[in-house]
Amino acid sequence: MVRTPLALIPYLFAAAFTLSGYLWHVSETMPGFGRVSETGTAAVGGPFTLTDQNNAKRSDTDFRGRYMLVFFGYTHCPDVCPTLLGVMDDALGKLGAKANAVAPIFITTDPERDTPKVLKRYFQAFGAKFVGLTGPIAAIMNVAREYRVYIKKVPLEGGGYGIDHTSTIYLMGPDGKFVTFYDETTGPDAMAADLRKRL
Repeated sequence: MVRTPLALIPYLFAAAFTLSGYLWHVSETMPGFGRVSETGTAAVGGPFTLTDQNNAKRSDTDFRGRYMLVFFGYTHCPDVCPTLLGVMDDALGKLGAKANAVAPIFITTDPERDTPKVLKRYFQAFGAKFVGLTGPIAAIMNVAREYRVYIKKVPLEGGGYGIDHTSTIYLMGPDGKFVTFYDETTGPDAMAADLRKRL
């Protein structure tokens, strides 16, 4: 084992102190060195052109100037989807006239079954404010990738299938850019309070 002469120890401490001071200086003056960036916009969302429940083509640009509450789900979903759509509906109801500045958008994860006709019947329970969107599987998967949404078809016992999917509600700004998200734990009061601050 190599032993360090005792006389050199003070100099080694001084060198280490000098080096740490230099690295701290560099981290403060050079962008991106040893720091976590908290600026910028999350890479969530993107352009889409799909078909709504009235069989009309709808694009993301149709909603410029309004906020979009975007949720991916499917009409055969037994619990999470209707629950979160209910939360969106209740939250918008609490906003009064301000709710007109928000477009609640449902994009199906099951375009094979969720035709415009099926979506129209489904959203009669939520009123005319909801926009239900469907389209070719390739188009749906492309939008899902843009929103970082997981979608997987899962066979069910006894036949048929369900869809595993991300159960997040995305809030997009009037410019179409990502603002924030709400998860399954967000209730209508909390969502309405957050939206009210932004409108």
